[in-house]
Amino acid sequence: MTERVFQDDPTLRSLSATVLSAGAEGIVLDRTIFYARGGGQPGDTGVLRWKDGEVAVTDTVKGEGTAILHLVPADAVLPPVGATVEAVIDWDHRHALMRMHTAMHLLCSLIKGAAVTGGQVGADKSRLDFDLPNPPPKEAIEAGLNRLIEADLPVRIEWVDESVLDTDPGLVRTMSVQPPRGAGRLRLMRIGTDDALVDLQPCGGTHVSRTGEIGPIRVQKIENKGRQNRRIIIVPG
Repeated sequence: MTERVFQDDPTLRSLSATVLSAGAEGIVLDRTIFYARGGGQPGDTGVLRWKDGEVAVTDTVKGEGTAILHLVPADAVLPPVGATVEAVIDWDHRHALMRMHTAMHLLCSLIKGAAVTGGQVGADKSRLDFDLPNPPPKEAIEAGLNRLIEADLPVRIEWVDESVLDTDPGLVRTMSVQPPRGAGRLRLMRIGTDDALVDLQPCGGTHVSRTGEIGPIRVQKIENKGRQNRRIIIVPG
């Protein structure tokens, strides 16, 4: 089992962990701050350091069960099983993804009533696809995004019983990705205050702590991807 420390504290840039296994398929640690690719968000990159060496982490993915695989170059020297390593993420890349992922939730909040059919988080460009025949004008979406960003709203993670999906199925906006079930707990991302809620959705990704941290956002374009499918692409402003 790999403890997912990033789920509760996405601001950690490094931590000490123990190597559970190391091979061509990747390195498994007992705990990690490296986000494993999923839900449209790329996996983290960075480095693992130990007493006698270090290795670059080129990607992070989910392994069998609850394991997380830290992928390394094919010719890399691997740390021994049982070794203590310092796991260090590429913070600039992670923080860019955090800002953009949170901005995508703001975008989702502006397109009310439309299901999300797909999405991809990127440091330089991100997109959300909506089941939406007539999207608002690009300028209106961009203005709405930046108003929410400038409001510097709180962003927080909370854990609830997964049975909330049965009592409130409207929490899930995505048609392409459904929250995992079976663990008993559900991770929700909330933007706004209790009396002024902007967004509340299941999400396993990493996010900033306040919307003001995102910085200006531009809507680059809106693409027609089908009879009712519209792709909205955002970039840092």
